[in-house]
Amino acid sequence: MREKRERVTVAPSARPELLWGGVLTRIGKKAPPRDDDLVALLGDCHARIRSFLALARALATARGAADGEVASSGAAVARYFELALPLHAEDEDASLAPRLRGRDAELDAALAAMTAEHREHAARVARLCELCRAIEREPARRGALAPELAALVDSLGHDFEVHLEREERVIFPAIDRWLDAATRGAVVAELRARRAR
Repeated sequence: MREKRERVTVAPSARPELLWGGVLTRIGKKAPPRDDDLVALLGDCHARIRSFLALARALATARGAADGEVASSGAAVARYFELALPLHAEDEDASLAPRLRGRDAELDAALAAMTAEHREHAARVARLCELCRAIEREPARRGALAPELAALVDSLGHDFEVHLEREERVIFPAIDRWLDAATRGAVVAELRARRAR
């Protein structure tokens, strides 16, 4: 039986300025999963989604950060959600879902919700990227953009947490239950090829 994977979350802080550096130093520092473990690779993507949402929250709420740090944080959030998140959604929709559909009613419902939510998140993710790119270009505008950014991150953060938790509770266990090693390996190969494009 596969052991439970660590979930990376950032607790809200009454003093957001303490969160700023903590989030920045954690992103990208976690040891990568074994490159042949499909569930671990997908779980690592989930950890990054949570981390970059936490960085966006810090960008909206933290005080006292230098303009250079504000700009680089905005760029990092936008880059992740523009480039990496669409790849992860494609991994799930194109490589994983077709191999799991039709095996179980609860699983089929979770897969349908997953795919629908990928589309539903798109407009808000695009707006998140626009705000972060604006902050990257003009860090001094962060204060004016912070209320919209904070509200957007709250909304997306809630919806992503429901989305990710469902995948971790229903879809991830189904990978080990229904997909043999060769099929999991084929999915991993597709994930790699997608990132090599």
